[in-house]
Amino acid sequence: MGAAGWALVSALFGGLGVVLQQKGAMSAPPAGSARFVAAILRTPIWLAGAACQVACWACQGIALSKGALALVQPLVSLQIVVALPLGVALTGQRVGRREWVGAAFVVAGITVFVAATNSGAGRPTAPAGVWLAASGIVVALTAVAAVVGARARASMRAALLGAAAGVLFGYQAAVMKVFVGVAPGGIGAILGSWSTYALIASAAGGFYLFQGALQAGALAPAVATSNAACPVTSVVLGRLVFLESPQRTTGGKIVSAVAVVLALAGLALLARGEARRITPA
Repeated sequence: MGAAGWALVSALFGGLGVVLQQKGAMSAPPAGSARFVAAILRTPIWLAGAACQVACWACQGIALSKGALALVQPLVSLQIVVALPLGVALTGQRVGRREWVGAAFVVAGITVFVAATNSGAGRPTAPAGVWLAASGIVVALTAVAAVVGARARASMRAALLGAAAGVLFGYQAAVMKVFVGVAPGGIGAILGSWSTYALIASAAGGFYLFQGALQAGALAPAVATSNAACPVTSVVLGRLVFLESPQRTTGGKIVSAVAVVLALAGLALLARGEARRITPA
């Protein structure tokens, strides 16, 4: 199976995982509480969601080892389309016409974008200075979104914390592309690589912020903004860090641009969804 196939499997696991994690997080103390992490780690349904997320990340890593960030991450972001119907079935989310239209726009936009994009492989890694600059920008963007989101109303809090998590997840995907090249070298190579620690830090930060987004009670805004920020961050890092240059004709560029606008319009519709409380597990 190629990069696209593994990315779609990753999206399936990711969509199921976020719904199960939201159901578990809703029954826990507030995300800012010291008891939050301990509570979710004792919740079986949240742990099932976490297992799905591990499978999601594993499949994503395989996909990234086979293809470019610009191909893999848009496909992984299709997990929002998986999460919506599962949210209705498993957590009692009330999904309206706006959310379904938004999901349809996302599917159409991403499908066309992937079909029209032919990104070059780029380089396997980048100079330390490039990574330091990229990491600093990612940290700054994440901090601003998280601080503003923590003080916002429920649906906006879900959207902003989801966006902050998405930026970290996009950065994590970029770092994972370096890590999968280091991992075959064994434990010594893994422990000696900066990518290992950057991967852990971005995964932990993204995890915490995303749980806070889910706990706000609005599944669509949380997952939509996370799934928007993640591929955008990945594509930008792929272009600037890995020099993944799309090989497209003028017509292909126009089609890709229209597809991106369509997908972002769908994500904007999803992000406007109101917070709808679900019944705790």
